[in-house]
Amino acid sequence: MPDSTLAALREIPFQTADGGTATLGDFSEKVVLVVNVASKCGLTPQYEQLEALQRTYGDRGFTVVGFPCNQFLGQEPGSVEEILEYCTTTWGVSFPIVDKVKVNGGKAAPLYKALKKADDVEGKRGPILWNFEKFLVTPSGEIHRFRPQTTPDDPAIVSVIEANLPD
Repeated sequence: MPDSTLAALREIPFQTADGGTATLGDFSEKVVLVVNVASKCGLTPQYEQLEALQRTYGDRGFTVVGFPCNQFLGQEPGSVEEILEYCTTTWGVSFPIVDKVKVNGGKAAPLYKALKKADDVEGKRGPILWNFEKFLVTPSGEIHRFRPQTTPDDPAIVSVIEANLPD
């Protein structure tokens, strides 16, 4: 993505869990892992690995941002309050979980409309395939897309995080 597109990406607003508004730009120069999450999915145990990344790299310029989504077989049916309680009590999540979004279709969140233009490792772009699809946005503007089956602790993700953290 060109720099102008990244600048625009960092300015796209989304709703926080408390009803406020935020952007990726609010995370300044951090490496940000954007993930569409769900509480009742076979991939839900990825929360543990996401939190491990947050704890390992959070104080070094990294954050996960979870976007709950109920578009895949209704696997995120709860309210935002229920989702937050589940995430903190079940998985010890300390990273931001924002308001529920749609990631596909005409009513997809603007941030996801932009992120879906990024290629995955096979050079494919387009719709989000399932819960826990990951977009790693670096401070320099690179967007690395990882499909749901790629676990958060996969060396491909960890190496990009480590390569983009400040010294």
